[in-house]
Amino acid sequence: MLSESIQQAINRQITYEFAASHAYMAMSAYFEAMALTGFAHWFRVQSEEEREHALRFFDYVNDRGGRVALGAIEEPQNEFASPLDAMEHALAHERRVTAAIHAIYALATQENDYPTISMLKWFVDEQVEEEKNAEEIIQHLKLVGSDGAGLLMLDQRLAEREDEEEE
Repeated sequence: MLSESIQQAINRQITYEFAASHAYMAMSAYFEAMALTGFAHWFRVQSEEEREHALRFFDYVNDRGGRVALGAIEEPQNEFASPLDAMEHALAHERRVTAAIHAIYALATQENDYPTISMLKWFVDEQVEEEKNAEEIIQHLKLVGSDGAGLLMLDQRLAEREDEEEE
């Protein structure tokens, strides 16, 4: 059974993951409105991935005899100054999620909750990939600057992202 403190921390994380999914759908809509359908696709896939992360935590709480309690999700930001601004917001969000996962890991270590430590290892590794992907796109956006052709080439590359279930 989960301790109350671990259960509360994971319930907060479930809410963070659902909030991320919601925020990434808003970013997808932003890019759709700009006719950058590759970016829109990338964020839609990202949104689904975050939802899957929330459900992974959700199932874990239930598997350990805990009680899931969902928190409120705030309205996401819907407008951005530029594609770069949107990606920088995405990276900042991923860094907050990483910090929250690390905090749960530290708590689980403190409580000698080995099953939670084991489950969190996947998320620790996943967050390395999440931050790397966002950082790479940010660097590409900085390289293309205001070059419309470069932005369209990057958009085309992002359109090729496959859903995790398709991989």
